[in-house]
Amino acid sequence: MLSSPALTPPAGIRLPRPTWRPATAVWLLSLWLAVAGNLPLWLRVNELAGTPTQRLALLGGFGLVVLGITAALLSLLAWPRVFRPVATALVLVSAFNTHFMLQYGAVIDPTMLANVVQTDVREVRDLMSWALPLTVLLVAGLPLWVIWRRPLAMRSWLPQTGRNALGALVGVVAVVAATLLTYQDLASLMRNHKELRYMVNPVNTVYAASRLAVDQLPRQVQALKPVGEDARLGASYSGQSKPPLLMVVVGETARAQNFGLNGYARNTTPALARWQAEEGLVNFSQVHSCGTNTKVSVPCMFSPLTRTQGGDQTPEHENLLDVLQRAGLAVLWIDNQAGCKGVCARVPNASTLDLKLPGLCDGGECLDPAMLDGLDARIAALDPVRRARGVVLVMHQMGSHGPAYSHRSSAERKPFMPECTSNTLSDCPPEQLVNAYDNSIAYTDHFLDLSLRWLKEREQSGAFQTGLIYMSDHGESLGESGLYLHGVPYALAPEQQTHVPMVAWLSPGLQQRSGVGEKCLRAQADKPISHDHLFHSVLGLMDVQTQAHDQTLDMLAPCAAAYARAGEAPRRPAS
Repeated sequence: MLSSPALTPPAGIRLPRPTWRPATAVWLLSLWLAVAGNLPLWLRVNELAGTPTQRLALLGGFGLVVLGITAALLSLLAWPRVFRPVATALVLVSAFNTHFMLQYGAVIDPTMLANVVQTDVREVRDLMSWALPLTVLLVAGLPLWVIWRRPLAMRSWLPQTGRNALGALVGVVAVVAATLLTYQDLASLMRNHKELRYMVNPVNTVYAASRLAVDQLPRQVQALKPVGEDARLGASYSGQSKPPLLMVVVGETARAQNFGLNGYARNTTPALARWQAEEGLVNFSQVHSCGTNTKVSVPCMFSPLTRTQGGDQTPEHENLLDVLQRAGLAVLWIDNQAGCKGVCARVPNASTLDLKLPGLCDGGECLDPAMLDGLDARIAALDPVRRARGVVLVMHQMGSHGPAYSHRSSAERKPFMPECTSNTLSDCPPEQLVNAYDNSIAYTDHFLDLSLRWLKEREQSGAFQTGLIYMSDHGESLGESGLYLHGVPYALAPEQQTHVPMVAWLSPGLQQRSGVGEKCLRAQADKPISHDHLFHSVLGLMDVQTQAHDQTLDMLAPCAAAYARAGEAPRRPAS
């Protein structure tokens, strides 16, 4: 077949590669991102809209707002050497966001992005499913092929600067016009459903990353402000026959609603119920978290600041463990999670990552009882002078971490069957999803039972006076209102993500030592408590004297005060 001379270049001459005009590339990509890249947003808006007329106005008006914002952003980046990598990143971010918003009802705010940055390999593995690459391919495949098939046309910098500025201005005008035309409906929608602002792809991620950089990076290069520099041990340590040993168990993703001791229809906490009936364990039923994810809640639990004082922000102060160590106690953190979020950075700490325990550590992660393996040896390795005064041991659980709830309990300890074994939670029948989650709560009950037995044995051996405080870091959504997992911004978070379980047990020796009796402790059980109380309650229980101890936030202080007034124990010096 002969080729047309007009269509075939002379031998040795290469035709220039086809290119995109920057404005064309910007607006085509913006249109794709506004439509395909924001499918979860449009499904949510369609669900919230009232009449067909209102639905059309909201989808059209809000869609033009998203298009204009995206085009304005991309116009500022429409430079030949910049556009491809930035556009690729934004397309991929939109695709990944689309998957997690569709599957779990997640929203992308600064806290969620910070949590993503700190996610470890185990957590990433739990989130992998066939739906993820499929969603990424559908949302990102076509635009990435187009972006890398044709580069932007090269122009001198001065004319291109003007064109980019003009494109950004057109985008802003589109946003203003759409807002004015649909102001009443749009303002009402955004006012009543603030979560929508965190669903706009990829602007949500750009905003979150910018906030993280501005708010957190400067704090991370500054030295922490010292807390409790006057910390010292109180009178109870004078001539003590046995030192105290307090175990603080940081729960993971346990919600109070599914905790048997809180009246749940299922008996997910049979062992704790026995400890409550026979051994003086106390359940606290009205406890709320500081945050809705581990990155916020764990540092806040140990912070000297309350949530309203900034305890939920990137820490600027030392924490409870620093004060305990400064007072002269031995402190040890054992982690079965993705790290202590900086809380244990200045105290002895250990992780289960390297443990190889048959039946407990399989598939690259350990079940929580692995933290008890070799625990005596770990404590014996602490500074002997500090250990002789007293020990505070923190155990950071894997607990009920999702979405792979079925991995959080051993095969022989699954009382609720059949259970969901998929990490695509929306694909599971609701009853099987709840079964898997409840099995993880029942396994936490088992772990706490083992921990309490271990503590009781150390008390009976004469080695320590022992106690345990268990408090979960945050709760979890199991499909209520279309939400799964956790991490919804606190102001918008449902009760399932903020109402958490808590129990406390003090041996007779530690009750006598601290003046915190079981009867009085039970009287505190139904009072409102939050993560704000842990810092001060542990200081009080361990008799650490410091101006940092706020008696009004010490949930055990009323018991100690009543005990002292009754003349049953020497009154501790005032903080």
